[in-house]
Amino acid sequence: MPTGFYAEPNVFLTDQLLLNFQRCHRQAFLEVHGDAAARGQVNDFLLKLGEDKRRFQQDLLKDQTVARPSYPHHDWEAGAAATIDLMRQGVPVICNGVLLSHQPQRTQSQGPSQIFKTESVAYVSTPDLLMRRPGVSVWGDWRYVPVDIKLSKRPKLEYQILGAFHAQVLAEVQGGAVEEPWLYLREKGWYTIDLERVLPQMEELRAALLTMLLQKAEPEVFIARNRCGMCVWFDACYAIAQAEQHLSLLPGVTPTRYPVLKAYNLASVELLAQSDPSTLHAKTGLGHDVTRKLVSQSQAFVHQRPVFLTEALHSGILMSLPTTPIELYFDIEAEPSLNLVYLHGVLVVDRVRNEQEFFPCLAKAPADEEQAWWALVDLLSRYPDAPIFHFCAYEVQTVARLAQQYGAPHRFVESLQPRFFDLHAWVTRTAALPIESYTLKLIARWLGFEWRNAAANGAQAICWYSEWLETQNPQFLEDIVLYNEDDCLATYHVKDWLTQFLAEQVERHLPPIAAGF
Repeated sequence: MPTGFYAEPNVFLTDQLLLNFQRCHRQAFLEVHGDAAARGQVNDFLLKLGEDKRRFQQDLLKDQTVARPSYPHHDWEAGAAATIDLMRQGVPVICNGVLLSHQPQRTQSQGPSQIFKTESVAYVSTPDLLMRRPGVSVWGDWRYVPVDIKLSKRPKLEYQILGAFHAQVLAEVQGGAVEEPWLYLREKGWYTIDLERVLPQMEELRAALLTMLLQKAEPEVFIARNRCGMCVWFDACYAIAQAEQHLSLLPGVTPTRYPVLKAYNLASVELLAQSDPSTLHAKTGLGHDVTRKLVSQSQAFVHQRPVFLTEALHSGILMSLPTTPIELYFDIEAEPSLNLVYLHGVLVVDRVRNEQEFFPCLAKAPADEEQAWWALVDLLSRYPDAPIFHFCAYEVQTVARLAQQYGAPHRFVESLQPRFFDLHAWVTRTAALPIESYTLKLIARWLGFEWRNAAANGAQAICWYSEWLETQNPQFLEDIVLYNEDDCLATYHVKDWLTQFLAEQVERHLPPIAAGF
């Protein structure tokens, strides 16, 4: 396939675009039609994941004879020609090959004129591996099957759909039937993709993506922080959402709930704040709890103040958030790719003496995880009556797992559970705050707390620990410990605010005798 044999395609529809489209239609659109100047830098954590995958791939292939096509970056025509040359030679394994299929598309112009035109589309597939096997192809008595290597613990549907895309483009390149593609997963090994089930889903998604790209139909902005935060287009999309005061900035407005609210002309925060929760429930079919939380959340946004969730008065939880002479604030740092917990940070607050001290139980190497665990056990045992405040369930789940893995005194394990207090659960069950997400960072920053290193976050800490293991530069460990200490301090800050806020609400909403706890 010599370069230039076909006219330059109107669109190169790549496997990466298909993956992006599954995660966010707008991201796929912007990769093709967006302003390159608005594109941000790739997140350090994503770069680390790419490096982790490269190393995993190297380990898998260390005993294999592997060929790689040589071509200029993103010159798909040249990459496809180089890959076909290797396939023609029948090399056993081709790594990072390019498969390309030109497909003319007949499209209809918008408007009354009904003009049809033919546009050229090139499907570009870049499977991690092409592995030779016996069979029949245009090359001879061998064929290739596509393999994608994933760090994921499970065969996510989005990866299976990419595998089906690889398989279909490969069939067009080498001739013959579509071969079942494979995934190779870090923990589970080989996984065969069921094409009969997945291929129709892939074709439907590919058609929708192609229509969007050819018609240049820009999707609406929708901010979902759990998946948007690391996207290179986040800043550009977020600026639009803020300018529009888009409803997706409101916690609880999910991609499935947003169209329901929009269908009832409730696409603004102000209109939602004026709604009656019971009427909203009857109109939309959303649950009673959901509509109450959505209305309270929108009111917090409109008035820029916290809104007390009065249903908490009847749940009994308001009576159980303690303030004691000694309190512990607990935060964990982990490296998921190594299945490693490398830091247990504990802030000890002495309210009587008005003192606080931070203790980092640190594993400087993966082999030190057990040592760090026993340091934590010793520290928590020194304060057997102190409540332990944390943010989200991860800390409790991890302590339970490590106690089972490395052991701990039976009495210690039994006594821990009632000492844990998850402040994330407490905040979300008792208050609606004028923030866009109930993360520790956003809550604490709304309260005026600031991290000493503004660039620090959980993903960055993982990158720093990887750099520490590689370079042994102590600055990386110092940055991690500082960040973890600030997480503990932020948790302390949130607890003190919440204690005061709830006391005020109880006094306001309950009779004096009931409020006197």
